[in-house]
Amino acid sequence: MPPMPRDLVRKSKHLSWLLRHGARESGLPMDAAGWCAVDDVLQRTGLARAELEEVVRTNTKGRLELAGDRVRACQGHSPEGTPVTVEALEASWTPWTGVAPVFHGTHRHALEAIARDGLKPLARTHVHLAPSLDSDVGKRSGVGLAIAVDPARCAAAGAPIPEAPNGVLLARHVPVSAFVALHPISQRAQRDADHLRRLLGLGG
Repeated sequence: MPPMPRDLVRKSKHLSWLLRHGARESGLPMDAAGWCAVDDVLQRTGLARAELEEVVRTNTKGRLELAGDRVRACQGHSPEGTPVTVEALEASWTPWTGVAPVFHGTHRHALEAIARDGLKPLARTHVHLAPSLDSDVGKRSGVGLAIAVDPARCAAAGAPIPEAPNGVLLARHVPVSAFVALHPISQRAQRDADHLRRLLGLGG
């Protein structure tokens, strides 16, 4: 597949920002599940309809969703930058029925807070989780370690895990009690693995 033209790359980045973080700032009408009218989006991005369709089709990790005259980001919204609600988003997603552990990638410097408070969404509506360690969706690149999470324990703590249309798994929060393993990825995390596991209460 040939590379996307530079101008379309710029518009694609603006579109992703607009739908995930910039609706309020740009005055873009958006419903509680993140849906916007295509015409409103085209007006604010300078995209043609055919360009919008190409961006949605080729978007990394399938983050964008187009349905007729509506378009949205599947997940990853900033609650301060958009009018989305966790309830409306979750109603538009699919309950996750898997029982095997799912994974959250993070960095060493965040582990003390995670060990104390569990996983919180911070500037997003939900914590992002991946269905497997080698998944292309649901995890950030360049992370130093991955925490394995038990979906049943999340549900018992009042945070069941739904799945967005692009396969990303999400939770309102993940309690420390749902952690079941730690997988070091970076060389530093591998050296410190026993200490990091003890920090999370997982033993050495």
